[in-house]
Amino acid sequence: MAISITEDIRSITDLKRNTNAVLDQIHKTKRPVILTVNGKAEAVIVDAKEYEKITNAFNLLKLLAPAEEDIKEGRYTATRDFFKEFKRAKEI
Repeated sequence: MAISITEDIRSITDLKRNTNAVLDQIHKTKRPVILTVNGKAEAVIVDAKEYEKITNAFNLLKLLAPAEEDIKEGRYTATRDFFKEFKRAKEI
């Protein structure tokens, strides 16, 4: 989802004048549109389905972060050892 500088950066005035065209562009390209006010980025508009995908991916990453920290800190058990302990505890 690389942003096109010539197509995806638009002024708020352009959005006001061409709302349907901007929305059509977002739906067609699946790329966000960056809105500017006085030449500075002010907001980003994203297709709703793409936003859901981004949000789901972000939530998954948040779940993985503690696991990565555990690995960095050495707080893990080798799979083989885990299953041996699990079987012993469950008397399998």
